[in-house]
Parts: sequence; C-alpha cells; structure tokens
Amino acid sequence: MKTLDKRLAVLGLGKMGGILLQAFLEKGLIRRETTFGTDKYPERAEALGKEFGIQVCTDNAQAARHADVILLCVKPQTVKEVAEVIRPELTPDKLIISIAASVPSSYIEKAVGGEIPVVRCMPNTPCVVGCGMTGICKGRYADQGHLDLAKTLFDAVGRTVIVDEKHMDAVTGLSASGPAYIYVILESLAEAGVKVGLPRDVATLLAAQTALGASKVVLETGHHPALLKDAVTTPAGCTIDGLLELEEGKLRVTLIKAVVRATQRAKELLMCE
Repeated sequence: MKTLDKRLAVLGLGKMGGILLQAFLEKGLIRRETTFGTDKYPERAEALGKEFGIQVCTDNAQAARHADVILLCVKPQTVKEVAEVIRPELTPDKLIISIAASVPSSYIEKAVGGEIPVVRCMPNTPCVVGCGMTGICKGRYADQGHLDLAKTLFDAVGRTVIVDEKHMDAVTGLSASGPAYIYVILESLAEAGVKVGLPRDVATLLAAQTALGASKVVLETGHHPALLKDAVTTPAGCTIDGLLELEEGKLRVTLIKAVVRATQRAKELLMCE
C-alpha cells in the first residue's frame, strides 16, 4: 500500500483506536513521525507512545493542531466535548473521521462549527485480525476525495462499504453488533458438538472453521445464502433434519429481531447523553 501524505491524529487510543492505529502503521499507510495520538491518562499516554513509537499526549487540541486527518475514537457521549475542544484548531482543509456509534455527521459539524468535512465510519471488532467490516458515509461538507481517503484507511483492516447516512444505524445493528451474534452461534454449535461426544477444543475448531468457510463462499461466489444452503441440503439427508430444528426454534426470526432491536438502540444512544 502507498503511504498517505497526511498527518494523522487518533483522538482516543482505546481498544478500537489502538487496533486501527496498529493496522495503519503495519500496512505502511502512515508514518510514525507524522502520527499523533491521545489518551486522557498521562501514564497510559506515555506507555502508548513507547508502544507505537509515536507522539501521544493528553491534549486533544494539541494533537488536532498538527494533523490533516483527525480520527475520533471516543465514546458517543464525549464527542461533543472533544469536538468543542478541538474546534479552534480546525480548518476546512482538515478532515474529521468519526467512529463514534450513533453520532450523526451533522451533530459533529454543529459542534465544531464552520464548513469542516466529516466522514462517519462504523467498523467492527474483527478489524483486530484484518477481517473487519466498516460502513462509511460522508457529511455535508465532505466530498468524494474524503470518502476515498477514509476507505483507503479502513480497507487496511478488512472490507468497506459506502452507504447513505440514513443506513448507518442499520450498519451498527448488523455488522458492528453482529460478531456478538456469531459468537453465540459458534458457542452453541461447539456445545452441541460436546453433547454428541466431541472434545470441546475439536468442537470449537469445527464450528469456527465451518463458519469461516461458509462466509468465504458467500463473499467469493456472490451466491445468495439460500442457494448455498440448498446445495448442502440433500434429499432425506442429515442437514434437512437440522434445518427443521432451527426453524422450529425460530433461529431465523430471532436473528432478524436481534438486528432490528440493535438498530433501534443505535438510534437512541445519543439521546442517552
């Protein structure tokens, strides 16, 4: 990957901020000497600076002052506070990329004032192994170049999709929350394997690799999951009996309800501020 000619500030080097920064550095997208980070605790900021080999401080305004791209990795409830702090350091030629769940670009634009470009991204935790999924949308003042820049960054940790902002809460409910649903399914499949006599480690491996393989087939063939399911289901075979149990247990409708409820909750998060 080509190194970006941009100075980056990661405001909030928590779990996701650290994951993203590490990936950007490992992929060579950014240079350590032009990358900055922040953490609210001085001792942790010092430790993170040594860990990543970049300048890390507790002053968000200072980090933003030196950056072309500002990556907001703070909790939704603190976005307004951080935006107001960095406001004096912003100009229209700088870009804010926010990964704060449920925070509209318009909310950030209002908090920072002026015509500052904002791109909103919603990554998920599998970014830690380079297999993440990130939804991306642009705010009022962002253009295609800003979207392309954000896409380049998040492509480094998995796949990306550009959507209209009205769909971002749905992205949160599906792909951002989705790993938790998959873990429950994997745990259940592994427990089932134990129930029918398999060692737990073998059952977990069988379940996880099966899920990985099935997902890869969907992504690489582009075939609808229903079609792929039918290809596994032979007449009077074992699979159809298992599928009937899933239907009887309402797995399908339960998963749909889970995504719908998580999406609804995403719409409510900022109101809980």
